[in-house]
Amino acid sequence: MARVKAGKTTRRRHKAVLKETRGHRASRSRRYKVARESLTHAQAYSTSHRRLKKRTNRSLQIVRINAAARALGINYASLIHGMSLAGIEIDRKSLAELAVREPEGFSQVVETARAALPSS
Repeated sequence: MARVKAGKTTRRRHKAVLKETRGHRASRSRRYKVARESLTHAQAYSTSHRRLKKRTNRSLQIVRINAAARALGINYASLIHGMSLAGIEIDRKSLAELAVREPEGFSQVVETARAALPSS
């Protein structure tokens, strides 16, 4: 059986990996073996960090809502509980945007939520 030389295939595969690792530091973008390893790790990190980004953004939104709510005299937990009792269905992302960009609208939401809370 004749020998098959994989020159084109190998070169194309190597070029594809090196193209993907453009921008990595030092030999991670120039040497194939190192670049392949760098690319594997980069893809793994990008997958896990997409989920981490969602987690981080949610905690940032909660911090913003809490800060704006405390300025109006109510804490985050009471605000969310009051909103659920009042039937206000605004997600935390929109609520955080409202708190930052439109304080008047946010204060109306807070007043509605406070009115729905059982007085103690």
